[in-house]
Amino acid sequence: MTELKVGGVPEHFNYPWYLTLKNKEYANGKINLRWKNFPGGTGEMCKGLRSGTVDVAIVLTEGIIKDISEGNPSKIVQVFVDSPLIWGIHVSENSAFKSIEELERATIAISRFGSGSHLMAIVNAFNQGWNIDQLKFEVVGNLQGGINALKNGTADYFMWEHFTTKPLVDNGVFRRIKDCLTPWPCFVIAVRNEVLEQHPEAVASVLEVINKQTSSFKNIRNIDRTLAIRYEQKLSDVQKWLKITEWNNGKPITKNLISSIQKQLFRFNVIKEIKNSGTFIKNM
Repeated sequence: MTELKVGGVPEHFNYPWYLTLKNKEYANGKINLRWKNFPGGTGEMCKGLRSGTVDVAIVLTEGIIKDISEGNPSKIVQVFVDSPLIWGIHVSENSAFKSIEELERATIAISRFGSGSHLMAIVNAFNQGWNIDQLKFEVVGNLQGGINALKNGTADYFMWEHFTTKPLVDNGVFRRIKDCLTPWPCFVIAVRNEVLEQHPEAVASVLEVINKQTSSFKNIRNIDRTLAIRYEQKLSDVQKWLKITEWNNGKPITKNLISSIQKQLFRFNVIKEIKNSGTFIKNM
């Protein structure tokens, strides 16, 4: 039996993993797959891949490319979600900020450096024509930390996934000023190099199981109601999210895609150099 630890954010994107684990589908391949939630997001998972506390991670594309570029001993084995991620730009409900232009010199709450909330704040700043070198950050750890930071005024705005934060907007905790979309597929599956070398068949088996699940995920009876209840969201919001979200289902990842993303990250000053795209990926 091969022991593998897989990690991801506790959000609706990863519900297909929950279903496969609940149904013990990995046992057929003699794999004991254990799930670990990472509420801190991609930055936290990158640290987990480096330390070996997680073997497989469902991470934001921009975050893992930056971290592999900086020495993370892992590779991307496939795109998990093809569609872009919608990042809501949030202020507290009683904030004086009313428009995106007013946020140029504001303090940004981020879960940690290298996380999606950090990197997408840079992307957004670039899109607005702001000076990236003058951005000010406050590290808050996770979504709850972002809520606290905006409430107590240690930060002015916070970027997090649109649908996850929608209940907070509805309840008056946050006020969303604008959305910012990732200019690339949002989630990829990354695996530690040591695991790829020692257990390639197990990794391939895991991918086969999860891709089979995602390929039929939208057709599951009442999946919209199940997700709405589990993640405490309005049914209409879940239905909208399902309509615009596309999983990859196992199509090979290409060097051209990685090259294109690297060029954009370099332009955004997120990475310091463009490397051989083959060093980032391994198709199973």
